[in-house]
Amino acid sequence: MLTMSALFAPRNAALTLSAAALVLCLAVAPWHPVALIPAAVAAALVVVGLRDLTQTRQSIRRNYPIMAHLRFFLEEIRPEIRQYFLENDTDQTPFSRSQRSIAYQRAKNVLDKRPFGTQADVYAPGHEWINHSIAAAHVENHDFRVSIGGPDCQQPYDASVFNISAMSFGALSANAILALNRGAKDGGFAHDTGEGSISRHHRQHGGDLIWEIGSGYFGCRDAKGGFDAGRFAEQAREPQVRMIEVKLSQGAKPGHGGVLLGPKVTHEIAEARGVAPGEDCISPATHSAFSTPRGLLEFVQKLRHLSGGKPTGFKLCIGHPWEFLAIARAMLDTGIAPDFIVVDGAEGGTGAAPLEFTDHVGMPLREGMIFVQNTLVGIGLRDKVRVGVSGKIVTGFDIARAMALGADWCNAARGFMFALGCIQAQACHTGRCPTGVSTQDAVRQKALVVPDKAERVRNFHRNTLIALSELVAAAGLRHPSQLKPAHLMRRVSSTEIKSAALLYDFVAPGELLVGTSNIPVFSAYWPAVSADAFALKPRLALAAQ
Repeated sequence: MLTMSALFAPRNAALTLSAAALVLCLAVAPWHPVALIPAAVAAALVVVGLRDLTQTRQSIRRNYPIMAHLRFFLEEIRPEIRQYFLENDTDQTPFSRSQRSIAYQRAKNVLDKRPFGTQADVYAPGHEWINHSIAAAHVENHDFRVSIGGPDCQQPYDASVFNISAMSFGALSANAILALNRGAKDGGFAHDTGEGSISRHHRQHGGDLIWEIGSGYFGCRDAKGGFDAGRFAEQAREPQVRMIEVKLSQGAKPGHGGVLLGPKVTHEIAEARGVAPGEDCISPATHSAFSTPRGLLEFVQKLRHLSGGKPTGFKLCIGHPWEFLAIARAMLDTGIAPDFIVVDGAEGGTGAAPLEFTDHVGMPLREGMIFVQNTLVGIGLRDKVRVGVSGKIVTGFDIARAMALGADWCNAARGFMFALGCIQAQACHTGRCPTGVSTQDAVRQKALVVPDKAERVRNFHRNTLIALSELVAAAGLRHPSQLKPAHLMRRVSSTEIKSAALLYDFVAPGELLVGTSNIPVFSAYWPAVSADAFALKPRLALAAQ
């Protein structure tokens, strides 16, 4: 409902000024008929502004009536100014404007075809592609699935190969969570809760949930902030919760804790997280429920049992390689294996990461994913542990590339935020998100209309998988799980190209068990790790380094 306070908010300045100008012109018109001309212009702007405030299709128009049209005007003329931006683009991240454009188009069901051939520099080092087959295949169903659940799992989950990555309620608005979960429900894919736990907004539409358990144990914590098994079991056994994910670290700020300041901890956020309203909500850098690789796996086994046998695993950004190798050693020593591991690349995002962490801490996705893949193959457990990945994955090609390098499925955050209407205003931490995606401001988030944005979330998922199916078919395959490193090509210089099979070193099954690997990271660190510590064995540490 449009209120007077909302009407006269600063972001509605253009509408307020237009209304004031209309009143002034009408008051002057009896003495100066020429004033009727600006009065007509002002009246037209008032009509446009009121229509912006009451329409439900575009969040930015609801929050910024009249002024938002300037953005859409620039969007319309972008073909003419595109070259200027390409030549003066200061955004050097892998997340390109092309990817953002694709996400918007697919969410809106807009045709995403391009005339005049490729716009990429196919001779530039780093350019990648998938080779096609003369015997192209026909893929009847784009709804690609992967079964997640190892030998100890009693309730395996048949997941989409493309799901919503971890974004907490609190980081995102209530309406954003509602739209994401309804889109996931309608599209038949999973929605990761983020470490902020399961809110009432996650539950409303009943979409499949992956419950992420972070170091703050939100939603399953005791009065001192430790893990509460009873509270965990109560929620984990709900049918809507399909998998349990222990968060060890995230790509944007691995090894760094977090805090949601007290003034931002609303009653709804406090209810979801199990904390007191108005008090600082702290996520420590490390877990208190375990301190060793063996302890981590015992915790995973405990959560799997408490949840009734649902797929349980952990998420991390790879840092010190010997720490993950120690976890692998613990898998062998304890006989406990997670049902899945999600590898988060250092290029992953968040609204609250220190600048140094965003660019200079953590292993990028490809190297981290290949390292995890090699480790699991090398200890003979790759067929029992599924591997998911996240980190700036948006397009069908992004998914195909990740799966060619070893992933079983992919998660995406920013792509689905674009589907919600995110324009990357980079105001996530201020509470003044112009599209209502990442704010707790009650008025701003009302601009995000749930049914419309849920449809866009579903569209983005479906159209991205359709694009993936076309790539798979062009390669002569029928499922993206058939993609291998040999299918992925990269230009390494102006005169040389190589497949990923030649660019990266891959171990043979069981290679670490017999100690024959000559890959430096394994030959140096595998003999020096223990299931009882994340650190290297003291006597072998110096030799390993």
